Amino acid sequence: MSEFVRQRLIDNNAALVQLLGLCPLLAVSNSVVNALGLGLATTFTLTLTNGLVSLIRPLTRKEIRISLFVLIIAGVVSALEMVMNAYWHELYLALGIFIPLIVTNCIIMARAESFASRHDLPRALADGFLTGLGFAAVLLVIGAIRELVGKGTFFSQADLLLGPWGKGLEWHLFPDYRGFLIAILPPGAFFVLAMLVAIRNKLKSQQAS
Repeated sequence: MSEFVRQRLIDNNAALVQLLGLCPLLAVSNSVVNALGLGLATTFTLTLTNGLVSLIRPLTRKEIRISLFVLIIAGVVSALEMVMNAYWHELYLALGIFIPLIVTNCIIMARAESFASRHDLPRALADGFLTGLGFAAVLLVIGAIRELVGKGTFFSQADLLLGPWGKGLEWHLFPDYRGFLIAILPPGAFFVLAMLVAIRNKLKSQQAS
């Protein structure tokens, strides 16, 4: 694995290391489907936004760059919101306000300002995609753990993302499981994230020793 890829997926992961984008990370990760839906949406936004910022960087004056970046991000998210409303309406309703709130996700602005505005198109696209992929992976792991512990299922309501054939993908791992409510409530997200951060830090310290 190259250093460029490793930095974005592991060593400097936006969710586990930088602890950015915690609002959607904690609020939407109560199921695999919700986590995957928002993770893919964020990855798409990061990739496209980075590409557009890189393309216009020779024409961008320093005085207006932040306002221009916000405008680009808002345009991309608005287009994404309309597409999701048209083709994944039930998932769009489930994610609710967190789709338009992608505009305020600090990961997207941070990558636009610190990387995309200073590098060529291929590297900007790769940075956006890998950063989004790292964020989506953490979101997916948290969603899987919370759904398994909270409801005893995996990939429930997959039809929201994959259509009618997704109904057959739902697993009931514990048929008589009554659920553990706190896992799918907001405190559960904090507990799972804290556990993942602790595991990552432990592994990192073992590698360094």
